[in-house]
Amino acid sequence: MTQRYGIIGWPLGHTLSPTLHNSGFKTLGIDAEYVAWPLEPLGLSDFMARFRDEEIQGLSVTIPHKRSVMKYLDEMTFRAKSVGAVNTVFWKDDLVWGENTDVNGLIDPLAKMRNVPKTALVLGAGGAARAAVVGLQELEVGEIIVCNRTRSKAEILGHDFNVRVVDWEKRHELAPGLILNTTPLGMSGELETLSPWEADFPRGCVVYDIVYNPLRTRLLAEAREKGCEIIEGIEMFLHQGLAQFRLWTGREYDAQAARRVLLEALS
Repeated sequence: MTQRYGIIGWPLGHTLSPTLHNSGFKTLGIDAEYVAWPLEPLGLSDFMARFRDEEIQGLSVTIPHKRSVMKYLDEMTFRAKSVGAVNTVFWKDDLVWGENTDVNGLIDPLAKMRNVPKTALVLGAGGAARAAVVGLQELEVGEIIVCNRTRSKAEILGHDFNVRVVDWEKRHELAPGLILNTTPLGMSGELETLSPWEADFPRGCVVYDIVYNPLRTRLLAEAREKGCEIIEGIEMFLHQGLAQFRLWTGREYDAQAARRVLLEALS
């Protein structure tokens, strides 16, 4: 019987998740399909009952369900509890578990670097920012600073993870080794011309943007022009998805092959 997987979110819009996972299933000869399930918040309870009744094998979870889905789970991993959000639902020992592979996605490209930056500035204070802080702490980054346009949201994150918070207007006074954008600034559409960084870049800093459409955001284009090492958002998306695929199937989908599929879809 064909196994079923999918992604829930609202509004779901265009997502590369079906492209990634279905190509993995096809490449590895797995009898499975991955679909998009647009799901309004009020429909979550009924859908999670359906998940159990129909034995759907796994879910990707995106906004606005990453926190609200938690009450419908039997167990959660330590990472998911630490972040306080779930982006992956899976079965284990007949129980429904929640995981947060956004952490994998965010830190895997950094972990491969010869020298991981010792200081990091995280721009934003949403779910991705929380995953970023957890991941950076796992990488033992010495100083982590959080900055958000609404300071009160950054204060909550700073309190939860015991990290420093600075005002949005003062972010350019810092000289971190890593600037990590988790805001939607630069995303394709009406935000595409915007950047969360409007000053010179610190010498030798790494600039990482989790926005992957467009592939080269204004932030990354300007950072590259100034000689900074950059990490594109497609890397975060790729590695969080590969972690999901591994969790669901126990199989490894080759990262280079998966990256080619995603880049082709984006082009």
